[in-house]
Amino acid sequence: MIEVQRFTKKFGDKTVVRDISFIARDGAITGFIGHNGAGKSTTIKAITGVIQPTEGTILINGVDIVRDSMNAKRQFGYVSDSPDHFLRLNGLEYLHFMADIYDAPADGRAEFIESYAKRFGIYDALGSSILSYSHGMRQKIMIMGALIHNPSVWILDEPMTGLDPQSAFELKQMMREHVEKGNSVFFSTHVLEVAEKLCDEICIIKAGELLYSGTMDNLKATHKSQASLENIFLELTETNKSEG
Repeated sequence: MIEVQRFTKKFGDKTVVRDISFIARDGAITGFIGHNGAGKSTTIKAITGVIQPTEGTILINGVDIVRDSMNAKRQFGYVSDSPDHFLRLNGLEYLHFMADIYDAPADGRAEFIESYAKRFGIYDALGSSILSYSHGMRQKIMIMGALIHNPSVWILDEPMTGLDPQSAFELKQMMREHVEKGNSVFFSTHVLEVAEKLCDEICIIKAGELLYSGTMDNLKATHKSQASLENIFLELTETNKSEG
């Protein structure tokens, strides 16, 4: 579970995210949506410990990301919005490197690698350098590296970008399987149709302020019964545009 409590982030005199609070609970897929520049990446970087909050507290499974950073980081797997890392390693070397960082048991690695690599269709490419991979293949290997230590919390920043339809389907299935075991998934996306079909809960951010946090059902109940997430999102962000 992720608990964000009154999180504010300032860069100099500029407030990028202002006093937001939400929970990405266990047993649920929580979507994080907003326009470019809304504060999504800043929030995700704070949740993962890349940057520190100016104010507020962020807990991962009850562990403070600032006060106990190493322990907090062991709780989650993080897929960033760029897959261009460790390009000189081959796929298998990268996966074992990530497993070693998190002290993942050696006896379960081979099974994990074979299962996920076959689901993603990159099993035969594991011996090739990541530099030779397409964007989509790099995305797949980064997802595998983030999940190889079997974290209970998944944090995925635009994880579908570059994936072919079959791999995107497999990832969505993996996300659902993960939360059905009582775990949590928190992911950002610009594809609102995906968020609407996949998410149990949704957080909508606009210009650094949280406009909504709660279940998809409650969000729809407060708007027209037939309204799509896209229509609701546009209605909320347009309504608040004149106020910002």
